[in-house]
Amino acid sequence: MLRRGGAASVDSSPIVRDADGAYRLTTLASGVRVIAVPMRQRASVSVSIMVAAGSRYEDSAHAGVAHLIEHMVFKGSRRYPTAQALSEAIEGVGGVLNAATDKELTSYWAKVPAAHLDTAVAVLSDMVFHAGLDATELDKERQVVIEELHMYQDSPQDHVGTLFDEAMWPGHPLGRDTAGTEESVRALQRTDLLRFLRQHYHGDAVLVSVAGALDIDEATERVAAAVGGWGRGGRPQPLPAEPPPPQPQLRLVSRRTEQANLIVGARVGSYLDPDRFAVDLLTTVLGEGMSSRLFLKLREERALVYDVHAFTLKVRDSGALCISLGCEPRRAVEALGAALGELERLAAEPVGDAELRKARAYATGRLLIHLEGTSALGGFLGQQALLLGEILEPEEVVARLEAVQAADLQRVARQCLEAGLHGAVVGPFRDARKFLTTLSRN
Repeated sequence: MLRRGGAASVDSSPIVRDADGAYRLTTLASGVRVIAVPMRQRASVSVSIMVAAGSRYEDSAHAGVAHLIEHMVFKGSRRYPTAQALSEAIEGVGGVLNAATDKELTSYWAKVPAAHLDTAVAVLSDMVFHAGLDATELDKERQVVIEELHMYQDSPQDHVGTLFDEAMWPGHPLGRDTAGTEESVRALQRTDLLRFLRQHYHGDAVLVSVAGALDIDEATERVAAAVGGWGRGGRPQPLPAEPPPPQPQLRLVSRRTEQANLIVGARVGSYLDPDRFAVDLLTTVLGEGMSSRLFLKLREERALVYDVHAFTLKVRDSGALCISLGCEPRRAVEALGAALGELERLAAEPVGDAELRKARAYATGRLLIHLEGTSALGGFLGQQALLLGEILEPEEVVARLEAVQAADLQRVARQCLEAGLHGAVVGPFRDARKFLTTLSRN
């Protein structure tokens, strides 16, 4: 299925100390990188094959091809010819097998008891690099993906996210559903999948992370033997993100629902932007957790919403700070105005020392708790190496967060408002004008 290069070889970088031991990033002769992360007190190992390719690399006619490939590799491969054979190989040892497609990354992963590392490596490498892509199975899986699209469209909380992407990046691959559209998925053929694989699944675009109860040398050698022969190839560049729309954009889907679902936000920097740590702390103060400003003001004090939180979206050349609201439809405009009022207050008034310390502690604590898992730590280090081209260890990220000052939060909050607000609404509304007026008040 993919081009094969020369024999595998290992060119190891020095072992770099990590809080739990050490990790080593190794580049194979094929260009594939391997990061091995020992976590010796764990009972499991997690293996992830990450490919620097996702939905933003697609044109509109082939929207959803990266996601459809992710589905199809589970249908059978050279050594495991059926979906049942693949799943039983992992589940037969008590493991878990899964995958995900995003805007810039497709990840295939397995978590197994530590004694079965060989099984995880064998199954993942065979399904990713030797997938059968049977035409009959493709016809069936195409329909499965269409049903997946319908499922998310039927869920207002999910559908509003897709609509928000459209408003934030109109007419751009970043503004499309990762799974494509029903029309594009129906049109995809086996040749389209093979073409995308040839263009994007190269050694230079692949990183394998292995984390858990393992020996660095042994784990690296096993991965190298399985994937080290795949040849090099250039990584195509995606269509650059366009500047944000000059006027507020709003996507409204009128639907009879008991609750209105809204997302509003503004462009911020990418995951390469030095201000990304300030944006993360701004998001924490604004709407992460039950002690955040949005939760306390909109839910606890004013009872305007059931669900409210803030989050960020980041890609290589763009990003967005987002506020998500779920509320009674008759109070939707009021809730939107109240949420924006909290963002405006952050732009106008510096955050106090106590609140800033609390936000730092929340962000760093959540990071460290999250990274206790083998899959999480392997993904944290591997995705940085693949997408950022550098690795910030957990203590380095903590140091960057600790360096953020109140003036930084105020500055990035102002930049959000100056960039312009855009939004999406799903609910029983016929007219978007009140929402647009609220978005335009700055």
